[in-house]
Amino acid sequence: MIQLRIIACLVSGIAAGAAPRISYTKEFPGSSPPFVSITVDRNGDAVYKESVKDDYPLRFRLTPAETNEIFSLADKLNHFSHPLESNLKVAKMGLKTFRFEDGAESHEVKFNYSVDENARALTDWFERIAESEQSFIRLERAVKYDKLGVNEALLLMQILYDKDRLVAPEQFLPLLDRVAKNDSYLHMSRERAAAIADRIRARSAKAE
Repeated sequence: MIQLRIIACLVSGIAAGAAPRISYTKEFPGSSPPFVSITVDRNGDAVYKESVKDDYPLRFRLTPAETNEIFSLADKLNHFSHPLESNLKVAKMGLKTFRFEDGAESHEVKFNYSVDENARALTDWFERIAESEQSFIRLERAVKYDKLGVNEALLLMQILYDKDRLVAPEQFLPLLDRVAKNDSYLHMSRERAAAIADRIRARSAKAE
């Protein structure tokens, strides 16, 4: 019994010391991808998956400003402790789940469509993250396996960046530098990669 109590105390202590985490999943059969999972820790560490058993998830880091905005919206939503579904007759938009974990505190809410402005804003944040990681996957695959397709992948990435929908852009820098400094890629691809990398670095330096 004493050993069980010690183990229970240790588990409780670990849970209490765990950093706050927000998770988002979207299940939308027929869409591409049909499943998305994103977790964001309070320190900015994030993970993106496209299947429940994704063996190679993308790990990246959000900026403090991005992380603060996401957790601020979760605060405004009372950490998902109340319903968000509008119950309006709208088209299927994918089953979305918000989950908040902070030690012993844990709340989860599911919805298809919400009229809550904060819920919509937080959903858009996670949609932007998903778009960014899908862009990263597309560019990484092109860099490795389709050099002629690199410029198109860069162009699609640049469109996201110009629309201010590219989240954690610093994660792209190793790929961009690889293209910019390698003569085996098309000249236009190298120029575009270098230009985007310069913009990301300049913006990052300005934010510091």
